[in-house]
Amino acid sequence: MRVPIAFLGSLEAAEEVRYRAALTAALPDEIILPFRALTAAERAAVEIAIVANPDPAEVAQLPGLVWIQSLWAGVERLVADLGAAAVPIVRLVDPELARTMAEAVLAWTFYLQRDMPAYRRQQEAGLWRQRPYRAPADTRVGLLGLGALGRAAADRLVQAGFRVAAWTRSAPAGRAESSAPTVETCTGSGGLTRLLGQSDIVVCLLPLTAQTRGLLDAVRLAELKPGAALINVARGAIIDTEALLAALDAGHLDHAVLDVFETEPLPAASPLWRHPGVTILPHITGPTNPVTAAAVVAGNLRAYRATGRIPAAVDLARGY
Repeated sequence: MRVPIAFLGSLEAAEEVRYRAALTAALPDEIILPFRALTAAERAAVEIAIVANPDPAEVAQLPGLVWIQSLWAGVERLVADLGAAAVPIVRLVDPELARTMAEAVLAWTFYLQRDMPAYRRQQEAGLWRQRPYRAPADTRVGLLGLGALGRAAADRLVQAGFRVAAWTRSAPAGRAESSAPTVETCTGSGGLTRLLGQSDIVVCLLPLTAQTRGLLDAVRLAELKPGAALINVARGAIIDTEALLAALDAGHLDHAVLDVFETEPLPAASPLWRHPGVTILPHITGPTNPVTAAAVVAGNLRAYRATGRIPAAVDLARGY
């Protein structure tokens, strides 16, 4: 009898049912059981856990754990909860997630390029006024981050006619590794300063690490091109909220589309809700698709069963 795979998470009941059904369909030869259904002997024998924001205390009760498969692309919370002594953590790298993220980045870039926030304000004021048209070719988009999600977004933006540049913490300056050869990349503090100062729209796609937490503070936001707009679909803690509000109030930043926040759901008392320069989204940009995620997980598990090699894992020191 094969040792069960543990399923651990803090999902709502209906969501857990959907994920377990998708995983069971993708892995018919495996036994996937929620932590609560595992016997003491099974908990001691479990080698693999599939997780979605698990309780660290439950993970600690799996002494034979060899590796963890996350159902999310972002793993900073998991890394922080489990600590440096954690077994290898494999993040979800799903092409469908990259596609939906790139789709959303393109949609919200068009939203800003076509002045939709301004037209919304005019509607509220009962004002009929046409604004000058700005073509994608005349709009420079700066991407912060050029991993799998950033490359997919860059491709879609270039295909739509936007001028695209990217800043990345780890890759050398030069051409982006994407199918869009016109995307220039830069690195370092000076590179970030240049990109912020040249971009009409800045899109944040960075992972949250010790180095990126608070990266867009008052100093960095002041480096933005006057009248620029910002899209954050990464993590809320990368942007200093008070500095963001100050930049909006001063008119230096024209608009911010925010899909992620340091505290979620966004508290009712947050001034972001009522600010005319902010569009708030309830963390919808890159939803995980249970069926495609299960297919990716199944591929990783089958490869492990066949070779005994753990899939490429998160660098715990870097946090992603």
